[in-house]
Amino acid sequence: MKNILTNSYLDLPSRFYSKISPSNSFEPQLIHYNKELGQQLGLDLDNSTSTELAQIFSGQKLFSGSDPIALVYAGHQFGHFVPQLGDGRALLLGEVKTSRGTFDLQLKGSGVTPFSRGGDGLSPLGPVIREFIVSEAMAHLGVPTTRTLAAVLTGATVYREQPLPGAVSTRVASSHLRIGTFEYFSNRKDVEGLRILADYAIQRHDPDLISKKEKYLQFFRRVCLRQMDLVSKWMGLGFIHGVMNTDNMTISGESIDFGPCAFMDNFEFLKVFSSIDRHGRYAYDRQPEVALWNFTCLANALIPLVHDDKKVAIAMLEEILKPMPQYFEQENLKTMAFKMGIFNPINSDRKIIADFLKYLQDEKLDFTNSFRQLSQKLESHEPHLQSWQNRVKLQSQSIKAVKTFMNQNNPAMIPRNHQVEKAISMAYQGDFSHFLKLLEITKKPFDDNEEFAVFTEPPRACEVVNKTFCGT
Repeated sequence: MKNILTNSYLDLPSRFYSKISPSNSFEPQLIHYNKELGQQLGLDLDNSTSTELAQIFSGQKLFSGSDPIALVYAGHQFGHFVPQLGDGRALLLGEVKTSRGTFDLQLKGSGVTPFSRGGDGLSPLGPVIREFIVSEAMAHLGVPTTRTLAAVLTGATVYREQPLPGAVSTRVASSHLRIGTFEYFSNRKDVEGLRILADYAIQRHDPDLISKKEKYLQFFRRVCLRQMDLVSKWMGLGFIHGVMNTDNMTISGESIDFGPCAFMDNFEFLKVFSSIDRHGRYAYDRQPEVALWNFTCLANALIPLVHDDKKVAIAMLEEILKPMPQYFEQENLKTMAFKMGIFNPINSDRKIIADFLKYLQDEKLDFTNSFRQLSQKLESHEPHLQSWQNRVKLQSQSIKAVKTFMNQNNPAMIPRNHQVEKAISMAYQGDFSHFLKLLEITKKPFDDNEEFAVFTEPPRACEVVNKTFCGT
């Protein structure tokens, strides 16, 4: 193989990571290699056999230049601070440099690391299947996201509530820096480490800020804006991340860690899927509020970098935070208005959107299909749609143009929970056909396709998924 991997993390002090090798006890079998993504990354693997790919993406055979490490970080989990977390079952193989930037390649489920906290460092097959489907769907839906390059059966048995087949996934990310990474060094009063980390993050994600005055303050602002944009996109898809802990929030603004995530079927403002979110902290409509709470955690970590006077630093960071709720409201207004065929939304459109969402909740209607079908109701005679229809008519747009615009903003295809669960269930029986079909249908989510019509249907009563599990 070509020497294609580098690792800029290794230029950081050794307290940022731990060098570790993947488990060498696997007998891997390839489930799927994302050839299209591999080509985008410039990987020279098109002629590799399934056996060779299984060896590479289980860590049994390393790319030239790969020097695997596990990264350290902390995090607030459901509001409670954990001073050391880290990659407990993941290894960063290295980085690929492309014309679109630098991307990490990370194995997940590859064995014990110094941060495993008593765990086995392994992953059952189910979470690997879920993350592959959802992360790729997100990418094709136009949502900033980590992606999945490969999935491999390890041949190992993973013991959870019951014995399960183990698997490894290969995650691609523009970096694996998290809010929790900053919290780790802040909690240890390691200001030097915090500064090194911030400079590295700026070099990686915001290089135009390197020579700017107040670069750390402006970096904080960029992180907040990226996350607000991301959450707005989630909300527009009826997506519930499920575990918005600070260790699961990236500096890059990419979606990451899809453990108990789900897309809503019937709309509910306070819908929760995650089995461990017993108090609804991460419910659908609370996601913007949680993101803002996470920003305060990052702000607290950055205080010593922003100004020598703590009070001054806090005031400066608060000035950045203050407009963020309004920024989100504007972004979310655009997201939802576009879904309703409103090209240039104004504040009074908020009521039209809120009324429609309330109607969906009251009538227990499917979120995705209701928005997708709305383009067929521009001239219908339903009383609850009259205000919306009147608003759309005020625009100097043809019915055809409005329909096209709406269909560009309302997917026909999402990875519905019952279909994902079916793919996982079949995969545990050794059948990956449904998994591969879901990967196929989510590649063109905004297209109508009669062949895939069954995948647009809401679940029957017996298929409804009420709870999701991290499962790792």
